[in-house]
Amino acid sequence: MTLPARLVVLISGEGTNLQAILDACRDAVLPARVTAVFSNRGSAPGLERARQAGVPAIAFPKPREMDRLAYDRSLAEAVLEYAPDWVVLAGWMRLLSMSFLSQFPGRVMNIHPALPGTFPGVEAIERAYQAWQAGKIDHSGVMVHLVPDEGIDSGPVLAQETVAFQPGDTLDHFTSRIHAVEHRLYVETLYRLIT
Repeated sequence: MTLPARLVVLISGEGTNLQAILDACRDAVLPARVTAVFSNRGSAPGLERARQAGVPAIAFPKPREMDRLAYDRSLAEAVLEYAPDWVVLAGWMRLLSMSFLSQFPGRVMNIHPALPGTFPGVEAIERAYQAWQAGKIDHSGVMVHLVPDEGIDSGPVLAQETVAFQPGDTLDHFTSRIHAVEHRLYVETLYRLIT
């Protein structure tokens, strides 16, 4: 029997995608275990989700006086201690430099609430909703991609799924549908990569 894959998850906020992964591991849907959760924000609610699941929850904020590359190197060293098979970005809101990424070649993945080539970076759901309201698009979606370099939401796509706008959609309704797809698609993609 193969050992469960080791995942280190990086978060910055609520950790709902983290929760979906933790639940899938607990329920043996995903043959993996989360060995640690890191957050660049000590107040991130996702850290409590990790603690509740019995997973090391590590606040790792960037000191003001530390430059980005030095921070990324120190983060990589801390993550390496947990020997991850995959580094899973789940709402990690810092752009990682090659100082971090070079330590995990081909093993860092991210989820983004937009389709490839559309709405990279922050507030993707809000920007897609505004574009729909302006009559420019009729759908958006979710993608899971590798993070090989410092490009923003531009790495090789592992999975994607379209989410259509519906008549009378509110931002909240659209956001909840995007999140539901995220939670399922991330687990499905991880399963495919691990098995």
